[in-house]
Amino acid sequence: MRGKLITFEGCEGVGKSTQVRLLKEYLVKTRQEAVFIREPGGTRISEKIRDIILSIENKEMFGECELLLYNASRAQLISEVVKPALDEGKLVVCDRFIDSTLAYQGYARGLGFEYVKTLNEFVAKDCFPDATVYLDLNPKDAFRRKGGADKGDRLESEALSFHNRVYEGYKRASEIYSDRFVVIKPLGNKFATHEEIISALRNKGLIE
Repeated sequence: MRGKLITFEGCEGVGKSTQVRLLKEYLVKTRQEAVFIREPGGTRISEKIRDIILSIENKEMFGECELLLYNASRAQLISEVVKPALDEGKLVVCDRFIDSTLAYQGYARGLGFEYVKTLNEFVAKDCFPDATVYLDLNPKDAFRRKGGADKGDRLESEALSFHNRVYEGYKRASEIYSDRFVVIKPLGNKFATHEEIISALRNKGLIE
C-alpha cells in the first residue's frame, strides 16, 4: 500500500518548523514511523542547492533562476527520498513543498500561477500531498511574533510587500486545493496549535 505525504506550509515566522518538530515528537511517542524532510534540502545535493537559494550573497538572483533551483532541489528529493518512502508504504512529512513554489515564485514573483503549477506537476509526478497543513497568519503578525526577519536569509529579507503577495498566493492555493488543505490559525500557544493539527490529521486518517 502506498504511503502518505503530509506537507506543512505558511509564510515566514508562522511557527511551521516548530509544529513539524512537535508532530515528530508526537509520532515518536506514539510509535508511528515517519520520514521527516525539508525543502529546499533533504538530500546532499538538495542541501547544496538550498545554500545557493537562501544565501544573502545572491541578491541578484532572478525569479526564473530561483524557480528552477527550487524545482531542481525538489526533483532530487522526490527521486531519492520521497518516492521510495511512499512506495514502501511510509508516512512522509515535509516542511514546505509544491505550494511554497506556487505562493513565492508563481504569485509573489509574478512568474505565473498556472505555469508554476504545471512545472510542479512535472517534477512531483505522482508524489502529491495527501494533506497540507497551512498555518494561516499574515506576514506582519508572523514577523512580529518571530522578532523580525532573519537578515541572513535572502527570502526572509525581502520587503513586506513581497511577503504580503506570498500570503495572497497561499490563500489562492488553499482555495484551489481545498480538499487537501488543512487551514490552521496559529493564534493560541504552540501546544494548542499542535493539538488542532493532530486532531485534523487524525480526522483525515493519516495518523493515529
